[in-house]
Amino acid sequence: MGVKDIEEKQFEDYNDVFADIVNVLIFGGKQIVKPRALENSKDKSRFKAAKGIITEQERDVSKWWRKSQIRLALFGFENQTAADKKICFKLYGYDGASYKSQYDEKTNYPVITLVLHFDYKNHWEGPKTLLDSMTVPEELKPYVNDYRMNLFEIAWLRDDQVKKFKSDFRIVADYFTQMRKNKDYVPSKATIKHVDAVLKLMTALTGDPGFEDIINETSAEERRSMTMCEVLDKARKEGKFELIVQIVNNYIAKKNLTQKAACEDLSIKYSEYMAAKRYMKKIGAQS
Repeated sequence: MGVKDIEEKQFEDYNDVFADIVNVLIFGGKQIVKPRALENSKDKSRFKAAKGIITEQERDVSKWWRKSQIRLALFGFENQTAADKKICFKLYGYDGASYKSQYDEKTNYPVITLVLHFDYKNHWEGPKTLLDSMTVPEELKPYVNDYRMNLFEIAWLRDDQVKKFKSDFRIVADYFTQMRKNKDYVPSKATIKHVDAVLKLMTALTGDPGFEDIINETSAEERRSMTMCEVLDKARKEGKFELIVQIVNNYIAKKNLTQKAACEDLSIKYSEYMAAKRYMKKIGAQS
């Protein structure tokens, strides 16, 4: 499991965040699912893979929605930063295993998986159904049970949808939608509830460790009432020059781009990069 996967799971595992995502994406913002009605689900399953190897699979995040002792539904999230052409196979396996586990139960419940796509530059370009994921002869199609994924592209949510989020997920969605439309981010003054989780998630999704650095440079007391305005202001005031230069230079080497092209791809102002380079040169650091 990569660091990015861990950070996404930790953030979405908060009941207020999880319920908020479900309420906006499924119920249009109506407060149908209450955080207190959610219960963690260790939704793991085992299957025999190639060469007879027993493999365990686990959703990114999953929770039961309960009313008293009755399970109303199982919600699962799968996070993606790039299109996965074979994802429907994995999702079908998750849902199938969840339904199979209900075989001996007296009451049964639906299983709903949401795919959250975090990419503000590209739409999802992979298949969205099982049948589209493989070649099936026409005469067999009537006998093949299809599977359709529930895809939500966070950066392409409408402004009115983003405003319906009530948890810290609104900050995340706002960041991605702004970056898609403007290639820049103007932070809100909303107080962050789960500061550590949000900053670690932003580092994981953007590749910019400057967000997480704030955790190490502020006290727990300071972070209790922190906003994204304060986060970015603090980062700029402390001059993350070394970080800016390192990110751009690594990207240039990897993609074989010019400095301006690399800055544009990374949504970093070219003037900020050049200022950072001059500063690093001034203090004698290699840039």
